[in-house]
Amino acid sequence: MANDDRAAADTAAEELSLEELEADGDLAADYIEGLLDIADLDGDIDIDVANGRAYVSVTGGDADLERLTGAETVQALQDLTRLAVQAKTGRFSRLIVDVGGSRDARAVELKRMVDAAVAQIAAGRDQVELEPMSSYERKLVHDDVADRGYFSESRGEGRDRRLVISRA
Repeated sequence: MANDDRAAADTAAEELSLEELEADGDLAADYIEGLLDIADLDGDIDIDVANGRAYVSVTGGDADLERLTGAETVQALQDLTRLAVQAKTGRFSRLIVDVGGSRDARAVELKRMVDAAVAQIAAGRDQVELEPMSSYERKLVHDDVADRGYFSESRGEGRDRRLVISRA
């Protein structure tokens, strides 16, 4: 089997059914609801399935919920939630957690970073290295950079992994 065929087969094996994704979302929502109860925080939990992922959003609540909207806090909550879902299902979950619209705000911030990097490249720089970011954020930036006709690659390991943008 060629490498491309093997990769396609691996990807197909990893794709979950709508029912499995919805179940992941339900498990994640239950876990997050338990955490909110322990922390005595109010919030509404919405579940959506799109692009082969379950999305769990915490909205509403009061000003105390804003303490959970920082990028590192949301990432930590997502990591914990993924582990809780994995413990119940026995398989890795690619679910995405958002609190108070922080993911949308971060997506806007990432677009601004790409705008600035593209402007620097247009002004003559060979490449621009961005700050370290999560795999989800890197995926958003890779897609945005490709849509603009530029090239991006990830460099570094772990928490220091970042994107470098250059001409295509």
